[in-house]
Amino acid sequence: MVMLIMKREGLGLLRAFLVLVGVSALCSVAAGAWSGSAPLDRRGHRHRHPGHLSLHRHRERTGKEGQVLHRSKRGWVWNQFFVIEEYTGPDPVLVGRLHSDVDSGNGNIKYILSGEGAGTIFVIDDKTGNIHATKTLDREEQAQYTLTAQAVDRDTNKPLEPPSEFIVKVQDINDNPPEFLHGPYYARVPEMSNVGTSVMQVTATDADDPTYGNSARLVYSILQGQPYFSVEPQTGIIRTALPNMDREARQEYDVVIQAKDMGGHMGGLSGTTEVKITLTDVNDNPPKFPQSVYAMSVSEDKVAGEEVGRLKAKDPDMGENGLVSYRLTEGDGLGVFDLTTDSQTREAVIKLKKMVDFETKRAYTLRVEATNPHVDPRYIAWGPYKDEATIKIMVEDADEPPVFVAPSYSFEVEENAPEGTLVGRVHAKDTDVANNPVRYMIPRYTDVEQFFSINSEDGMITTTRPLDREAQPWHNISVSATEIGGHHQDTKVRVNIKVKDVNDNAPEFATNNEVLMCETVMPGKVIETVSAVDKDEMAHRQHFTFSLAPEVAHNHNFSLKDNRDSTASIHVLRKGFSRLTQDVYFLPIEINDNGFPSLSSTNILTIRVCSCDSKDTILSCNVEPYVLPAGLSTGALIAILACIVILLAIVVLFVALRRQKKEPLIVFEEEDIRENIITYDDEGGGEEDTEAFDIATLQNPDGANGFLPRKDIKPELQFPLRPGLGRPAANSVDVDDFIKTRIAEADSDPTAPPYDSIQIYGYEGRGSVAGSLSSLESVTTESDLDYDYLQSWGPRFKKLADLYGTKDCPMNDGDDGEDS
Repeated sequence: MVMLIMKREGLGLLRAFLVLVGVSALCSVAAGAWSGSAPLDRRGHRHRHPGHLSLHRHRERTGKEGQVLHRSKRGWVWNQFFVIEEYTGPDPVLVGRLHSDVDSGNGNIKYILSGEGAGTIFVIDDKTGNIHATKTLDREEQAQYTLTAQAVDRDTNKPLEPPSEFIVKVQDINDNPPEFLHGPYYARVPEMSNVGTSVMQVTATDADDPTYGNSARLVYSILQGQPYFSVEPQTGIIRTALPNMDREARQEYDVVIQAKDMGGHMGGLSGTTEVKITLTDVNDNPPKFPQSVYAMSVSEDKVAGEEVGRLKAKDPDMGENGLVSYRLTEGDGLGVFDLTTDSQTREAVIKLKKMVDFETKRAYTLRVEATNPHVDPRYIAWGPYKDEATIKIMVEDADEPPVFVAPSYSFEVEENAPEGTLVGRVHAKDTDVANNPVRYMIPRYTDVEQFFSINSEDGMITTTRPLDREAQPWHNISVSATEIGGHHQDTKVRVNIKVKDVNDNAPEFATNNEVLMCETVMPGKVIETVSAVDKDEMAHRQHFTFSLAPEVAHNHNFSLKDNRDSTASIHVLRKGFSRLTQDVYFLPIEINDNGFPSLSSTNILTIRVCSCDSKDTILSCNVEPYVLPAGLSTGALIAILACIVILLAIVVLFVALRRQKKEPLIVFEEEDIRENIITYDDEGGGEEDTEAFDIATLQNPDGANGFLPRKDIKPELQFPLRPGLGRPAANSVDVDDFIKTRIAEADSDPTAPPYDSIQIYGYEGRGSVAGSLSSLESVTTESDLDYDYLQSWGPRFKKLADLYGTKDCPMNDGDDGEDS
């Protein structure tokens, strides 16, 4: 069957021939042409041209002067060609042929094709006008192509006719299966629905042409979900197939629907989709209490409004169908207790309406009823939709101690953490009505050494000193919480504190045994393999490394080889050891633990030379220590000891000479006063110089406390140190005032000897560069000493000579000649 769609073409003078697909169609067209038959126009009339369509145009226009313009008559053109999709033949498919009336067959006409797919999908023979499809077409990708043809002069490319537009349609085959574009589907249907209740409708689509054959005619069937559901074959409507499906027994069903084209016949293509159907709830179940009697208790110190207990009736329905309302129906506690419903948990909450008294009444009974507020009339016959239970409430008389929020606590703290480091916090609360504040403490018997302290108000536990994991890795203490007020009841909780390790211990030898070595040992022999231990926890991939101490790294006796497995081998470097020459060697070895931070230690390995038999069996060993790093001979040691003895003898002799020296208790007049004077070359920097002298030496704590030592005897040493010298007195005074006070006391003391034990003070006085503040300036003191010899001491003592030498003349006129 050939479909021809005709339309008037006002601009084209082309004739279009429809090439029929198949030999029979082509023959019939040819027969019609030769027999004089013409194609039909829109009205069904035969066209007068056999086999092809000639289009003559005459222009008929009337000009301004009345001239008649002739226009060719409009002809009917075929503007639609067909080609089958998915054609896989070896040659291009002939779609059709274009021909112009002006084409006389001499080759002067050139046909040009443009539009969708021109040159790529559709090509035209510019001489004959034959159009071929060069590629396989898919109707589902593009159902039709709009092309434009034109005849031009081959030499000049001048258009001989206006362009003419036509359509190439792709004819469909059944090459696409049905598809459910919106699957998987989800549907809901009430439980207990009647048979045939509509659940939902599923629709599949087929990309094939629905106007051509049965390629897109679909039939639906159910593959999974029987016997619960069915589907209508033509519409895809899913319906219930069983009565009284109970949601409480099964809520969800997985249904598989198939859509098949070609009317469901054999050879048709099919597609499936999954439909998840959920049964929605209806109120078909009454509420039910799990037990008929409930026991509760309440303390007499509870106040009105506090909760006593809860109970709940179970309803397997959902939503408002499962809502349960409660009420108290009877009992001797109707005036004492009240009932409310928790909006979140849907539980019946029993609360105190007024306080109870344990001594007055110790038990109450209530009757509670649970009902469904929303009852479905369709299932009213399944009722009644209510249930009852009995509540027995006992009154208690109890004052509870505080309760910790956790049954026990576990904390961690690093070792060597400074004092005051926070370990953790414990918290307890008073469950009584009074809700008294809680105070915390650590019983001393659980923390004997008082490593921890606790804040009595907030329960913060801190350290009182750095902790050592190696000494005690765990501290198990107790914390007591006592409520303030009431009966002062307390409760205790266990607190386990783990001390986290840090690398603070250097490694050391695993054993401290001596190494016994035969005198006849040969070079290169391993005499010992040493290993190490560390009190710290060994981290992952942590190991020990060994090396000789730097001072013995180049010794000629022994060497060390690190085995890289936390051990080291000691090798002998030479032979010829003799226990008579040296029987003990001390080999210092450094051990590094490779931790973070890395720590190392030097350990001494004692190697003793022994006498052995031919089988290297040890016979005897001497005990004469010898330090390997020194490397000294016996003669050198004897010389060193001799020097030490001589030095000791000199010290003893010096001490003996000092003890033999005796000095009088009182200094006589003829004694040189210079014995009590110490001369310093450093003049000092005045009172601003705080580095040359210790100002604290000027403050006499004895004098400040009112105690004046005797000065009528000369001390055994020239400058004895008084207690407290070198540190400031507890009640420090101004140095200037202190010196003036001492001078006044010395001047006014009648029992003082003629001398006053010259004092040397570091304080030079205000405005003085090197002036003395000693008691020698006490000019008011009566003295009969002769100080003229001060003139011979030089210019540095000129001031003392002027003060005492010149003023003695008027004071002792009778002795003037003697003083001179």
